[in-house]
Amino acid sequence: MCNHDLNKHKTSGSNAHDMEHKQWNRRSFLQALGLAGAGTMMIGGAPLSASTNTKLAAAISASDTDRVLVIIRLKGGNDGLNTIVPIYDFDTYAQSRPTIKHDLNSLINLGPDFGMPNYMADLQGLWDNGGMKVIHGVGYENPNQSHFASSDIWASTDANNVTQSGWLGRYFEELYPDYIINPPEIPAAVQIGSIGNLIFEGDYNNYAFSVANPSQLEAIAENGTVHDMTNLPDCVYGEQLEFLRGTTNTTYKYANTIHQAFENGTNTQEYLDEKLGRQLAIVARLIKGNLGSKVYMVTLGGFDTHANQAEKHQELMTDLSNSIKKFYDDLSSVGMDDKVLSMTISEFGRRTYENGSNGTDHGTAAPLMLFGPAIEGNGFIGEHPSLTQLVNDNLDYKQDFRGIYASVMENWLCVNTDLVNEALLNVNYERVNLGFNCSALGVDDFNQERFKHFVIYPNNDTIIKFINPFTQHTVVKLYDIMGREIATLKNEMLFAGEHSIDVKNTVKTKLSIGQYIYKIAVGSQSFSKSLLIR
Repeated sequence: MCNHDLNKHKTSGSNAHDMEHKQWNRRSFLQALGLAGAGTMMIGGAPLSASTNTKLAAAISASDTDRVLVIIRLKGGNDGLNTIVPIYDFDTYAQSRPTIKHDLNSLINLGPDFGMPNYMADLQGLWDNGGMKVIHGVGYENPNQSHFASSDIWASTDANNVTQSGWLGRYFEELYPDYIINPPEIPAAVQIGSIGNLIFEGDYNNYAFSVANPSQLEAIAENGTVHDMTNLPDCVYGEQLEFLRGTTNTTYKYANTIHQAFENGTNTQEYLDEKLGRQLAIVARLIKGNLGSKVYMVTLGGFDTHANQAEKHQELMTDLSNSIKKFYDDLSSVGMDDKVLSMTISEFGRRTYENGSNGTDHGTAAPLMLFGPAIEGNGFIGEHPSLTQLVNDNLDYKQDFRGIYASVMENWLCVNTDLVNEALLNVNYERVNLGFNCSALGVDDFNQERFKHFVIYPNNDTIIKFINPFTQHTVVKLYDIMGREIATLKNEMLFAGEHSIDVKNTVKTKLSIGQYIYKIAVGSQSFSKSLLIR
């Protein structure tokens, strides 16, 4: 049959909290379709040695570090007090949440002062073997307790929530400035879920291979395509569907690369058939198959536990604990477990006091957990927030999350200090000793003097501005959105300092209104970004 109703939809929601969850925008819509960042940015370099002579293996020699970061997003606001229980002030904890508290005899002791619920027992092995750390009271000043605003703040690192790019997106943008004209062949990051999150957004592009759910990534990894092109109905709708599916399949330029890695890797553990277990099983297989991506992000949703929290939280933390254990056991089977650091993040914690629905409302500070043998020793970092000296009935944060980001980038991913600060909106946050170190990557003289370039639009003109750190031969070219060369805007030796190019006046011929790309080549470096002709 070829009947297809494209118009059915429902709307619901009556209060402010429900309406916030139904907010939707173009970025969210594209990510839901798995199109955000599709076929856009890929990075070269592979973190693991390949066993076969493939293009993945060929890229290994370009890798600056063999380390991988896995970000585990606990979406909805995780209750930190019921994740890491403050035994040292158990009476206050118990009085604050008489219905949902954990009893002392149901806790696994992580030393004399803290414990975790016994349904998280799968993490005990990592803790006992020095592969788990907990950072107390992570948050930021004047926290926002909106899910979407706080999620964007954690992603952008801008507490004012006006920056529409993410910390890793900005890093990738600076590290690979020529991504539009000359994209590398391996995804900068692989992201499952987290629709609407900004972490991998640059100013001009999304740097993650993004899919809405593990089933979608499984299909891509297994088949090398997004949509089945067979068994389409023989009618006009079938022809339209064939076109749309074919277009989407083409958009995923690196689907086949992911497919190769998926086929090269295998799982040696049987993961729970749960939300996070399925995602980490795929990530383990891609890492073991030498995909080469340095960063992965997975999502476990459901932490907005306003009502009947006890059962929901147990289900979620059981999935988290078992999935983390299986993940590292899986990687350990091929000696890769010490190359992978996992880090939990959540947009905020929960209130100290339980509410009238046997749940907890939006809070502020919460623990952040790190996993992996590379952290070389279990333990707690920082001071736990007081349960009695509250700020607007919330725990007072003790550790700025951006200091953790900076420490992970610099000491795990081996990112140069200047690039770290630039990715964090040019703020030098205090680093945290997380248990691992990395010598800063050397940078050449050119990168020590950062090359700046941007576009301004005064009076509907289009002006490219750039700052040469020193006198050098400079070539600037203009391309259409398909990558076809339109004109050479500059090709000469230019002195150090600021230079400007009026694009429309330089080209001489009339340019159609729309989007174009410019590329600046200086020495062995190339930089490209998009611009508009108005």
